[in-house]
Amino acid sequence: MERRNPAVCYFFDKKEGNDGMIKPAISLQDLRRRIYVKAKAEPAWRFWGLYVHICKTETLQTAYTMAKLNDGAPGIDGVTFEAIEQAGVKGFLQQIQEELVSRTYRPTRNRKKEIPKSNGKFRILGIPTIRDRVVQGALKLILEPIFEADFQPGSYGYRPKRTAHEALSRIDKAILYKQTRVIDVDLRAYFDNVRHHILLEKVTKRVDDNDIMRLLKQMLKISGKKGVPQGGVISPLLSNIYLNEVDKMLERAKTVTQDKYTHLEYTRFADDLVVLIDGYSRHEWIVKAVNKRLREEFAKLQV
Repeated sequence: MERRNPAVCYFFDKKEGNDGMIKPAISLQDLRRRIYVKAKAEPAWRFWGLYVHICKTETLQTAYTMAKLNDGAPGIDGVTFEAIEQAGVKGFLQQIQEELVSRTYRPTRNRKKEIPKSNGKFRILGIPTIRDRVVQGALKLILEPIFEADFQPGSYGYRPKRTAHEALSRIDKAILYKQTRVIDVDLRAYFDNVRHHILLEKVTKRVDDNDIMRLLKQMLKISGKKGVPQGGVISPLLSNIYLNEVDKMLERAKTVTQDKYTHLEYTRFADDLVVLIDGYSRHEWIVKAVNKRLREEFAKLQV
């Protein structure tokens, strides 16, 4: 039986301040750093005792601040940041905290909004209420360092300290090194077709916390039987978790096809993926092999 060391698993006792709200025994920044270090050092470790950190004052306050910085339209309840500020942020967060601690929190359905695309079609955004944005943000703050330790170098979309310009620079560099055969992948309606059971299985490989999984399932159900809502705070993280095995496959392909030169490179930004392969005719087999493996991996994901 696996021994659980509270000092390692980041399960800390709750402390209450004078305002009655739960205070962290460790700062959120230090917690996230420790989680990342542990996840990086032990790729098979399953984290437990995480839910308590979502309920903490600092986590909820940070999630609220992040949501306010992103601004955005109100959700289906019509509640704005201005209204929350007038009524009092402290009481707003305390109510969320009480619901999380008592396990009575239930997310509200998203407000649908159509965003026109360049091809004349529309992208459907699912806009959560500010209350739900805070909870999603709190969950993301705790889960993100675990999966950041697992994500691959070629993944750039919606990750801390990574930009679209860096992704383009990686492609430019590959082209300069004669990797001029291109496999360009654009997954059709990707966010709408993420299978919940597959995503949850991927999360449980790293998370052994029933309360976390219950909360995540509740968030996913809001979008229906499948899919993650575009516009959700935690959706980008979940989308990267879902495609991480594709990135791992491409990393292995880089190693297998490399001698003293790199013959393959890839860059993924969310659901847009570009694979660049050496233009020499003798490397035609790499193009065929990668194309075959990509189709196999996407078949497993049912996208």
